[in-house]
Amino acid sequence: MGGTEHLTVQREGATLVLTLNRPEAKNALSLPMLVGLYDGWVEADADDAIRSIILTGAGGAFCAGMDLKALAGKGMEGQQYRDRLKADPDLHWKAMLRHHRPRKPVISAVEGHCVAGGTEILQGTDIRVAGESATFGLFEVKRGLFPIGGSTVRLQRQIPRTHALEMLLTGRAYSAREAAGIGLIGHVVPDGTALEKALAIAGQINACGPLAVEAVKASVYETAEMSESDGLAAELKRGWPVFDTADAKEGSRAFAERRPPVYRRQ
Repeated sequence: MGGTEHLTVQREGATLVLTLNRPEAKNALSLPMLVGLYDGWVEADADDAIRSIILTGAGGAFCAGMDLKALAGKGMEGQQYRDRLKADPDLHWKAMLRHHRPRKPVISAVEGHCVAGGTEILQGTDIRVAGESATFGLFEVKRGLFPIGGSTVRLQRQIPRTHALEMLLTGRAYSAREAAGIGLIGHVVPDGTALEKALAIAGQINACGPLAVEAVKASVYETAEMSESDGLAAELKRGWPVFDTADAKEGSRAFAERRPPVYRRQ
């Protein structure tokens, strides 16, 4: 497993847990963190034993956004990673899930601050859990900046446009309950239990057929902006091959025999 000084990687069964680990800065994005994130997404996709991913933060925070000192040109920590960024100038966007979508389901477990770039990364995750004291928001306009991590495109596709525009144009903070009310997150749980809830959801996903799970996720995103007729055609193209897999046959046998299935990605 990889990881850097600002990004820890841990296996919990079939789940890969990526933890933003810069608590002294509320997990503001640094170059070591971005490199570790990208490597984590790649590791999860490459390892068939990993069936889900959880993204969370250390020290009671998720992510307070980009390191503004770095944005002002005062340098980032982790100069040893500069060669990675030079070799792949798109690495930071892939790390933030702007230009990369893992094929495995990604669950975010949010405590505390999830603002600016944190809310932007959140939009690249599939299932979202937050502690009741978590805070969300896109603060960029208040600082004369632009939320260039994808929010002007994605947010209006994930929540009603009126709420998306209010969040984007006011730069105000949103509580976890308000974020759930507009559909930005799916679960609000007691503080300190977001990771526990995320692991429970991951366990349910991990018990399902991995080929089916990955195909379903791919179909949802692939068809999101299609017409209904085009989307249904794409769904058939994506879904029919799943029925011919050994995993599909195992799932049917296990159901008939009233036992847990044993999936082998075949």
